[in-house]
Amino acid sequence: MSVDIKNDGARYAFICRWHDPMTDIVWRYQFMYHTSDRSIEMYEMKNQKTFLKRVAYPAITLEQLYIGSTILVYSRQLLIEDYGDEFTRKHLRGLQETTCAMIKPDAMCAAGKIIECILSNGLLIKHMRMCQLSRKEAEEFYQVHKGKPFYEALILLVSSGPVIAMELVGENALCRWRFLLGPTSTEVARIKAPSSIRAQYGSDTTRNACHGSDTHENARIETLFFFKCWNMGMCARFRNCTLCIIKPHIVMSGCGGAVLDRILQQFDVTALELAHFSRHAAADFLEVYQGICPDFFSMTHELASGDFIILEICDKTNPCSNPVNKFRDFCGPADSCIARALRPRSIRAEFGINKVKNAVHCTDIPEDGELEVGYMFTHQWEGK
Repeated sequence: MSVDIKNDGARYAFICRWHDPMTDIVWRYQFMYHTSDRSIEMYEMKNQKTFLKRVAYPAITLEQLYIGSTILVYSRQLLIEDYGDEFTRKHLRGLQETTCAMIKPDAMCAAGKIIECILSNGLLIKHMRMCQLSRKEAEEFYQVHKGKPFYEALILLVSSGPVIAMELVGENALCRWRFLLGPTSTEVARIKAPSSIRAQYGSDTTRNACHGSDTHENARIETLFFFKCWNMGMCARFRNCTLCIIKPHIVMSGCGGAVLDRILQQFDVTALELAHFSRHAAADFLEVYQGICPDFFSMTHELASGDFIILEICDKTNPCSNPVNKFRDFCGPADSCIARALRPRSIRAEFGINKVKNAVHCTDIPEDGELEVGYMFTHQWEGK
């Protein structure tokens, strides 16, 4: 979003909903955001009364407020359903355009760097999932290219290994993503746009690192193709694996790609998804720490505070081994301050802040790796 819009002193309105897990009632609110001081206020729509008086809430930024996003306000997880008035719709709809992006199998080793490029260029990731496409699914996705000379090579490529599909959101998202990609031909890209993604990570016209929608209608169709159901192209192995969660504070800071890149240098990532927890689901997942860890409440709040990235991790050098202990050592001590003193090159030392905002969650016990991966990637947490 442009600086002018972010700092224009305007008030933007959204329609949000909150599901009360205790009563199973869905409440709807008009949510107001003031850009001048990053303050918020809420009105309960059914009874037409004030729910939250205007208060400064710097944890929420205008970039986080788009249709389909989830925000946490004083422990309530709110889903943004629509714009709240015509002023907001008129001013923000163009700034919150969406498009579909895909990292192809030939560039999976650079996935972290590509995601880092996306986030550092004014785009947000609304949905993301690693998928393994069958030949039939690849043909369906690229049906517009059927009959063209490169069609068969393209189908073979995108069905040869996992891809990462993303829905991106931001100002002029479609054109901005295609600009970041560069020309279709990697050879041309290296001449005309040497800093583009295809110039850096592609090798030819077909193996050119990434796909980007070419029209808004195709973006809609392609996004629906990948995200119409949660188990589309499921590629998790559920064996000889451990779980990693790149925490919300890392995702919100735009460092998710950098953390993923560090992990890919040492381990294989065999499944990946962008997800978010309700407060109850976060407490259920972390239940083993309740009564043991004094930071349990804060840990639950952090995990429910926004989107996070879940990863299935396997050992790169010995895929048949249990990677839990090796990956836990790679992450470093749970307290980032201690990690910086004892393991300064660990993930938590480099990216963490403290014991709660410590960059990543990882499985602690070797017997729990497959259990945690199964719990997360089969969405057993949904509805909690």
